[in-house]
Amino acid sequence: MTQTRWWWIRHAPVTENNGTIYGNQDLNCDCSNEEAFKALASVVPSDAIWVTSNLKRTKQTAEAVQNQMTASDFPSFTEIPELQEQCFGDWQGMTHKQLGEIRGEAWHRFWLAPAAEAPPGGESFEALMERTSTAIDMLNNTHKGRDIIAVTHGGTIRAAVAKALGLTSEKALGLTIGNLSLTKLDHYGAEEDPIQAHSSWGVDCINAEPLRFHATKKAPQ
Repeated sequence: MTQTRWWWIRHAPVTENNGTIYGNQDLNCDCSNEEAFKALASVVPSDAIWVTSNLKRTKQTAEAVQNQMTASDFPSFTEIPELQEQCFGDWQGMTHKQLGEIRGEAWHRFWLAPAAEAPPGGESFEALMERTSTAIDMLNNTHKGRDIIAVTHGGTIRAAVAKALGLTSEKALGLTIGNLSLTKLDHYGAEEDPIQAHSSWGVDCINAEPLRFHATKKAPQ
């Protein structure tokens, strides 16, 4: 079996949305938390493959982590559009209060909508899970046996954990994935198994806050 190690990092906080729902809008993030970036830089491998979504907040976050690493030469980020955040369509730009007034009793306890529901002009969380799974399978085959640092989004990382643990889409929505948190998943697959029929996953940590493991200089196991 070949082990492919996934280091999932959620992007830094978005502040320019003024508290509105932003989904897959292409907004900047706040990379001023230098201590958090130092903590992440202290545990991620220096010879990894770096992937981001196509949204600039993930690239800004990846660059901020690299700026705190001692290595001087990194591969460029590979943008994977399938790893972007869920599109909430017409709900993007609304406040949570405004959406709550519209949704009424249909308001979801963890998310903006049930996993199977697509907002008007948007996509469902289940659709996000499907495209995320496809991207993960592709990267597992392309970079088998490597470390992959994936700087993405809360919804994307929930989908990755759901794939690893076999969670239903509704169970996945109950996961908390904080900004700049680390989720470490290990994929085990046979050398010659292109459809990954006999693959399996291990989970090292989910939603680990970087400052909690900074002192030990290693990710939690």
